[in-house]
Amino acid sequence: MTRNRYYQGPPSDHFDGERFSNPGLPPAGNLSLGAVLKWRLSGSAARWPRSVPVDTARPDARVAGIRVTMVGHASLLVQAAGVNILTDPVWSPRVSPFRHIGPKRVTAPGIAFDDLPPIDAVVLSHGHYDHLDIDTLRRLHARDAPLMAMPLGNDTIVRQGVAGARCVAGDWWARIALAEGVTSTLTPACHWSNRWPGDARMMLWAGHWLDSPAGSVWFVGDTGYGDGRIFAQVRDRLGAPDVALIPIGAYEPRALMTAQHVDPAEAVRIFRDVGAARALGIHWGTFQLTDEPREAPRDDLAHALAADGIPAQRFVAAEVGHAYDLAPPPGTPPGTL
Repeated sequence: MTRNRYYQGPPSDHFDGERFSNPGLPPAGNLSLGAVLKWRLSGSAARWPRSVPVDTARPDARVAGIRVTMVGHASLLVQAAGVNILTDPVWSPRVSPFRHIGPKRVTAPGIAFDDLPPIDAVVLSHGHYDHLDIDTLRRLHARDAPLMAMPLGNDTIVRQGVAGARCVAGDWWARIALAEGVTSTLTPACHWSNRWPGDARMMLWAGHWLDSPAGSVWFVGDTGYGDGRIFAQVRDRLGAPDVALIPIGAYEPRALMTAQHVDPAEAVRIFRDVGAARALGIHWGTFQLTDEPREAPRDDLAHALAADGIPAQRFVAAEVGHAYDLAPPPGTPPGTL
């Protein structure tokens, strides 16, 4: 009998009946407690500022094209073809199973919660606390009752924490209707997930490819680069996105983070692999999870783009509180480099 309390389903190439995995790659997230403690006690982490000022945005109620507003970390408001979608929404002051311990945000949310437009759907990438925040999901459900789409097993966590939540869960490549004319296709990622020490990889992780009449937005989710196969698969199956939301932060030390988080140079490889027309760098500057200085992801992204000869305006490190209108430039074929 399976010990997995989040998901029961048939085995596959990435599920052995109890735990999920990244096919062909060593298991991510299998760090020993000793290795983690040694890292945390090493004193190698850069000192971040206690707080960084933010000019908050006040979004329009609806947007006909594609506009993305950075809330912070992996939380973004995606407005496409009149539909409002939140990715991995976190308005809580900390990302942790405990209210008074754990990484604390250094930037206020880029949109005040009460200034959010009506939210039609929420897409969740995985169960880590900096991505799946039950307190925020409760607030959203009480206010708007949005549809919540997520990978397998995460729906159990949400339903347990948010009474009456409208949840839809799927495997990699599942296509979920979010609103009239707008869908999410769950895409593979090289990552892992857990809520507690004993439940590692018992719920799936994924990105979300959002298709709308205004264009496509690919929310990559947390991922390492791995062997790069999954990004070629995304391009082959789904095409080149108009907009890619690619993580660029939480990557040092590489010896511990490579299997689960890309660095900015690898983020640029993903951008090239899928042929995205435009991209925003996310997952940086809000919560200190790893060792690099706060501004290093933004600076390293600029260096990586220059080294590859990619114009800086095509892949921008998203700043908290900034809104980006991201319809492809007129006459530019999607994926043209």
